[in-house]
Amino acid sequence: MKIINIVGARPQFVKLAPILKAIEKHNAENPDNKITEVLVHTGQHYDYEMSQIFFDELSLKDPDYHLGVGSGTHAYQTGEILKHTEEVLLKEKPDLVMVYGDTNSTLAGALAAVKLHIPVAHVEAGLRSFNRKMPEEINRVLTDHISSLLFCPTKTAVENLRREGIEKGVHLVGDVMYDAVLLYLSLAEKKSNILERLNLEAKSYALATVHRAENTDESGRLEGILKGLEGIAKNGLPVVFPVHPRTRKRIKEAGFSISGIMLIDAVSYLDMLILEKNARVILTDSGGVQKEAFFFKVPCVTLRDETEWVETVEAGWNTLAGCEPERIQVAVSNSTFLKPVEDSNPFGNGNSAYKIVKVISDKTSWETF
Repeated sequence: MKIINIVGARPQFVKLAPILKAIEKHNAENPDNKITEVLVHTGQHYDYEMSQIFFDELSLKDPDYHLGVGSGTHAYQTGEILKHTEEVLLKEKPDLVMVYGDTNSTLAGALAAVKLHIPVAHVEAGLRSFNRKMPEEINRVLTDHISSLLFCPTKTAVENLRREGIEKGVHLVGDVMYDAVLLYLSLAEKKSNILERLNLEAKSYALATVHRAENTDESGRLEGILKGLEGIAKNGLPVVFPVHPRTRKRIKEAGFSISGIMLIDAVSYLDMLILEKNARVILTDSGGVQKEAFFFKVPCVTLRDETEWVETVEAGWNTLAGCEPERIQVAVSNSTFLKPVEDSNPFGNGNSAYKIVKVISDKTSWETF
């Protein structure tokens, strides 16, 4: 059996890592039913800090194909990925294409495959923020509706699909990002010296990330978030802000003057794990960072008006604060008092990748169009 993995952005590299390890284990245990894996990197993220460093740190194999698409509008990026991915699929003729998450690479890869009548497996299926203004939401919904195998991280995701009439090919497997944290945390603790480099002490700082288009492309929202972060720092809690390249560009274009915040370049996955685990509170618009905050039991303030990871809010570890400075600062002040509703993990037990590979290894179980 031949499968093609399509990735293009840093969260997808993290999700891919446990899958590749699970395929390697499966092949060792099942020599008569091996999975041949072909890796396609679309190039949606292309800076070293956003791409290659993840392959280096996570010991991922080099991509078999690098499409080199780069940045651009949503239409341009999706179109270029679609065009070049089709060329790869026609050449490789895989049995299955696997896509991850909710980026333009996800949707374009799925479209290229389904147009050629190749089954699609969507890892992290069923997520919904119910905000159709988010490009990620459009990518999720469309990908789910053309996928043959839908690997859901939570029961909520399964229910979201059921309400949309999708029940065939749906598998509740848990979250591969939790697998990744369990796989790489000990390595991060051995290799990362990010706290020493930044002169930080554990539980003495706030960690912030901002990258979603709804926050970076609307100057009013971005300004509100930055003012909120400045207020937190002025109130005595240092704020460490690894800045996404797109966010840095928007800050420069808007001419925002920022004071009191520790702005640093985007960091590697291992460094990010250490920063997250040791933060007093995390402020973010990233879905992955919300979950990692939950995994580490660090209070999280989400800089959005909704979240697809509702389990983190229901469990008592996440607060939605939007972009208003005062609301953000109050949420951080209240985060000290956040307590879990119950001590459970709705994201599985760390063997999600194994479950996924077990399903894809049995071709007779696939539901296809």
